[in-house]
Amino acid sequence: MASFSFVARDVGGRVQRGKLEAASSAVLITNLRERGWMVFDVQADVAAGPDWQAQLATLNPGRYLPPRSADVELSLHQLAVMLRGGLTLLAAIRTVGEQARRLAMRQVWEQAAQRIQAGVSMADAMAEHKCFSNLVVQLVRVGEQTGNLEQVVVRAADILEKRRNLRGSLLTAMAYPVLVLAAAIGVTIFMLVSVIPKLQVFLSALGRKLPAMTQFLVDLADWVQVYMPYMLTGLVALIGGVIAVYSWPPGRYWVDRSALRVPILGVLFRLASTATFSRSLGILIRSGVTLLEGLRTVERLHYNRFLAGQVVAARDSVMQGGTLADPLRTAYAFMPMLPAMVAVGESTGTLDDVLDEVARFHESQLQVAIRRFSVMIEPAIIVIVGGIVGFVYISFFMALFSTAGQAR
Repeated sequence: MASFSFVARDVGGRVQRGKLEAASSAVLITNLRERGWMVFDVQADVAAGPDWQAQLATLNPGRYLPPRSADVELSLHQLAVMLRGGLTLLAAIRTVGEQARRLAMRQVWEQAAQRIQAGVSMADAMAEHKCFSNLVVQLVRVGEQTGNLEQVVVRAADILEKRRNLRGSLLTAMAYPVLVLAAAIGVTIFMLVSVIPKLQVFLSALGRKLPAMTQFLVDLADWVQVYMPYMLTGLVALIGGVIAVYSWPPGRYWVDRSALRVPILGVLFRLASTATFSRSLGILIRSGVTLLEGLRTVERLHYNRFLAGQVVAARDSVMQGGTLADPLRTAYAFMPMLPAMVAVGESTGTLDDVLDEVARFHESQLQVAIRRFSVMIEPAIIVIVGGIVGFVYISFFMALFSTAGQAR
C-alpha cells in the first residue's frame, strides 16, 4: 500500500485535503468518488522505506519493451474514464502514466504531460511519439478543437480495438496451416536424413533388397543429402530476392496487388481492408474531420500499397469535384459493396452512418470468411500431412517386415 496526498471537494462543497493509503492512485480516486467527493488532485508521497513490490516489478523484462498498440488502447480507455469522472487533463494523463504496465508507455505519458504543461496541444504532444498513430492524433486534435475530447478518445480506443481484433483474426487464420505444414516438413526431413539412412545400412548388411516404396525414400534421402547445401543457398537467395523486391516501391506495389487476387486469402485481405477503411473514415467524419483530411489519414492506415493508392485516387477525385465512390470501384481492390454504399451516403448526406454500416457488415463477413477458411483448410492440411507422414511410416514398416521375412 502506498500513501497519497489528495485534494477533493465533499458533498457540502468544502475542500478536503489529506493523506490516505491505497493500492494505487486510481483505487484512491474510486474510493473518494464513492463518498460523493469530486477529486481534484492525487499525488503519491515519497515512501519511507523500500517498496518491494515496485522493486520486484522492475525485474519484469516486459516493462522495458516498446509500447504496443494494446498498451495505447488501454491507456486511452483509462484516460477517457478519468476525464469523464471530472479529472483535469494533466491529472488524468499523469494517472494513466502511473498505471502503465510498461516503462516506455509511462515515459511517453510523462513526456506528453510535460509538453502540455509547457503550452503544447495534446495532439502535438502525442504526435511526437510513434506509438500514437496518425488516426489517434487526428481524432485528439479534433476533440481539442470541438471540446469533445472525452468522446473522441473513446472512439480512438474503440477503433484501435477493432483493428487489433481484425489483425489478430487474420494472423490466426494464416498461422495454423503454416505451422502445421512446417512441422510436417520438419518431420519428413528428419526421417529422410536421419532414420531412413540408418535403416538402409541395417538392411544392406542383411543382404535384403528394399521394397520399392522404401527404396524411393532412400533415393530421395540421398538426393536431399547431396543437394541440401544448394537447396539452402537457393532458399536464402529466394528470401533475399523477395525482400529486395518488396523493398522496391514498384515491386511492393505489384506484390500487394497480386496478394489481393490470391483465392480465399485475397478475399480475407480485401474484407479486412474494406472494414478498416469504412470504420476509420466513418469515425473521423463523425468526429468533425473533413473528408479530404480523413482520406489522407486513412491512406496511412493501409499497409497494402495498392489499396493505399486507391485511397489517394479517391482523394484526388474529391479534390477535383468528383465523387468518392467512383475511384473505389477498381476490381480486386475494396469489396463491391463499399462504393455502392458510399454513393448512397454521398447522395443522402449520411456518409458517416453509411460507412459505419459498411464496417459492421464487412467485419461480420470477415469473421464468417475466417471460419469458412478454417473449415476448408483443416481437412486439406490433415490429408496432406497424413499423406506425407503415412507414406514415410508405411515405407518404414514395409522395410521392417522385409527384415523379418529375411530372418525366417
